[in-house]
Amino acid sequence: MVRYLIIRFSSIGDIILTTPVIRCLHEQVEGAEIHYLTKEKFAPVLEANPHITKIHTLQDSFSETIKALKAEEFDYIIDLHHNLRSARVKQELKRMYFNVNKLNFRKWLLVNWHIDRMPEMHIVDRYLETVKLFDAHNDGKGLDYYIAENEKLAPGQFPGAFRQRYIALVTGAGHATKMLPGERLSALVGLLDYPVVLVGGPDDKESASRIATNHPGKPIWNTCGELTINQSASVVQQAACVVSHDTGMMHAAAAFKKKIVTIWGNTDPRFGMSAYQSDPDSVDFEITGLSCRPCSKIGYRKCPKKHFRCMLDHDLHAIADAANRLAAS
Repeated sequence: MVRYLIIRFSSIGDIILTTPVIRCLHEQVEGAEIHYLTKEKFAPVLEANPHITKIHTLQDSFSETIKALKAEEFDYIIDLHHNLRSARVKQELKRMYFNVNKLNFRKWLLVNWHIDRMPEMHIVDRYLETVKLFDAHNDGKGLDYYIAENEKLAPGQFPGAFRQRYIALVTGAGHATKMLPGERLSALVGLLDYPVVLVGGPDDKESASRIATNHPGKPIWNTCGELTINQSASVVQQAACVVSHDTGMMHAAAAFKKKIVTIWGNTDPRFGMSAYQSDPDSVDFEITGLSCRPCSKIGYRKCPKKHFRCMLDHDLHAIADAANRLAAS
C-alpha cells in the first residue's frame, strides 16, 4: 500500500480541479490510498468521491490537525496548494513531498506588465505534472464531482416550471470584479427564453431576490443560500445550460460535461482556469484588448480603475443568445 496525502485547502473550484489527480493516483498506482486535507467547509465537495479513503480537515488547533495526520503515517505528500500553511504541514510531517508549480512569477508578469509567458497548459495538467514521478498520467476523463444519493435533487423536488428544461445561472463569485453587477445580471435574466434557476450561496441571496422581484412574470427559482453545496451542484447537473462567472460552480458544471456560457471579468482564461473538458459547444465571453486586464489573478472588491469595462462592456444579447441556443440543443 502507498499512502498519499493531497493538500488543497480551498476553494470549491480549485478542489474540483484536483479531482483528476485523485482519480489517476488511485486507479493507476497499485495499492494507492488517497487522503485529502482541506478546510471543513469545503469537505462536502469530496465526501462522496470513491477514490478518497479519508478526508482530513483543518482544526482550530493546528497541533491537533498535525497529530491526527501523523497517525496516518503517509508515504508521500502532494501539495496542490503550496502556501505557507501547507509548508507548515509538510515541515511537521517530515515526508517526501511534491509541490505544484504555481507559476507565480509568470502570473505576476501577466497581471502587472501584461507580458504573457503563461504556458498553454490548464491547471489540471499542471496538477498532474506534480505526480508524474508515480507514472500517473492524464486519462482524459476530465473532472469528477460525486453527489451522495441523499443530496441529489429529484425532478419532483423542483417547482413545476423547472422540472424539464431550465437554465442555471450562477449569480456570484469570490470577488466582485469577477461578477456582472446586479442590474446587468437582472437584464441578462430578462433576455433568457427558459425558466431560470439562480444558484449561489448565502451571500448571493439578497441580490438574487432583487433579480426575481424585477421579473414578476418570469419563472425564476432563487436557490441562493437555500441549498447545500452538493444540492446546488445537483441543480447544475440537471440544467439544460449553465451560465456562470469564473467561479466554483462553473467547474462543477465542467465536471458534469455541461454546456457552459462563462462570463469573464478581471480574471483571464490564460491563467489556466477555464472550464475543463466541458461540453465542446461551451462558450467563453471576455472583453479582450483592455490594457488593464487582467488586473489580478483572483479579484477585487471593486474595479481598481473605476470603469469596470471588463464586465460593463459585455454584450448581454450575445450572451443570452448563446445560452438560449445551447439550452435548446
